[in-house]
Amino acid sequence: METLLANADTRLLWTYFLELSKIPRGSKAEAAASAWVADQGRALGCEVEQDPAGNVLIRKPAAPGREGRPAVAIQAHVDMVCEQNEGTGHDFTRDPIPVVRDGDMLRARGTTLGADNGVGVCAALSVLADATIQHGPLEVLVTVDEETGLTGAGSVRPGWLRAKYLLNLDSEEEGILTIGCAGGIDSRAARTVSWRDPEPGTRPYRLKVSGLKGGHSGIDINAGRGNAIRILAQALTALDGRVRCQLGAVKGGNKRNAIPREASAVVFLAPDQEGPARAEVARQEAQWRATLGAFDPNLAMALEPGQPGQALAAEDAAALVRLLLVLPHGVEAMSPAIAGLVQTSVNLGVVEVQDREATVSLLTRSSLDTSKEALTDRIGAACAAAGFQHSLFGGYPGWKPDPEASLVRLVNDVHAARFGKPMAVVAIHAGLECGLIGEKYPGMEMVSFGPSMWDVHTPDEHVSIPSVANFRELLVAVLEKL
Repeated sequence: METLLANADTRLLWTYFLELSKIPRGSKAEAAASAWVADQGRALGCEVEQDPAGNVLIRKPAAPGREGRPAVAIQAHVDMVCEQNEGTGHDFTRDPIPVVRDGDMLRARGTTLGADNGVGVCAALSVLADATIQHGPLEVLVTVDEETGLTGAGSVRPGWLRAKYLLNLDSEEEGILTIGCAGGIDSRAARTVSWRDPEPGTRPYRLKVSGLKGGHSGIDINAGRGNAIRILAQALTALDGRVRCQLGAVKGGNKRNAIPREASAVVFLAPDQEGPARAEVARQEAQWRATLGAFDPNLAMALEPGQPGQALAAEDAAALVRLLLVLPHGVEAMSPAIAGLVQTSVNLGVVEVQDREATVSLLTRSSLDTSKEALTDRIGAACAAAGFQHSLFGGYPGWKPDPEASLVRLVNDVHAARFGKPMAVVAIHAGLECGLIGEKYPGMEMVSFGPSMWDVHTPDEHVSIPSVANFRELLVAVLEKL
């Protein structure tokens, strides 16, 4: 990593990032990383506070002669999505992220990298550590548990921040200035199930769907990518129509805000049914490959030997598969006001059967509360029809865009002066903490920007190293201009 640290302008940022990558920080398990952030602030001689949720607020006085400037807050979240390819064997509660350089890109080996939003956290720390920056009164707010419902930002108390402006560093494309985002709410479907011994003479097989790209359930929801859970449900339905089989354990997806890349189910088959079952799985794979085409070209479906176990009661198996078939997934509506912006969507994110309960988790997003409510009503109706209980939790507001805000104009002007062109000013379909923070700090002007990174929330996550340098340069220039 020596060449990564060779650039004097980003050396501090990458030093912090490599250290942070050694600390477990999955959502709801990021206490050590939060404490590490607080320790960095104290080591720099800054004022540090930590709230009961684990959010960290670091204050640094203005540079000499800049005391009269308005206070500015830099904000990022320390938790990360923990995804890995099957067989990687990574323990996110203990193992450091295996960071590797690939030309101008930084990646991990078989896991998510955590550039979302570790790069933002470390950019903020690098600003605190840099005595040459001519900034006004500065606050750095590092939140927890963004990825599983923005609960850290939801816990930020009114009056804690003093800033007039907030720079959120959780965007993922260089040259893009985000000024608005969608709100969201989680759905959970649950049903008590019972188990039976499989029919005598049958053998367990594992029907596996893999090779899909997955991706961020907001940013990538309109990219035409496959949903492994939906594909598995279709394959199970087709298989049940061709051979005699019983359904066992089912598991798909890992996070309700990540498009599922993999899913699997145990099926019990008599020996004379194995051949027809394999033929049907091969047919399903061919059909889905043709359907997804270049959007998701590496889909694979396989019928492998499985582990012995029990089968679901027939009525529970039928109810689960039926629900997975009828639950919505994908784009529901596009914005009539902003070209190319998804207005309403839902992600069918996780299915799991454990012990005596089958659960399905979804995340609904929308710029409109009425559309969000209508879609969750539909999900509830589908659950009721299949005999599942439906519950809602973790709702958060959207962030209404204001393209005429003074901060939007200032950041855009600074970018044009530095890089020779204005930024693209957009609203996004992902959830950002700005909505929750802005709800408690009315009148605070906010924008979000960041470096270019791709395939976040997946093991293919990677970030552009030159883009990170440009991102930090813009951040510093904006702070010196405010």
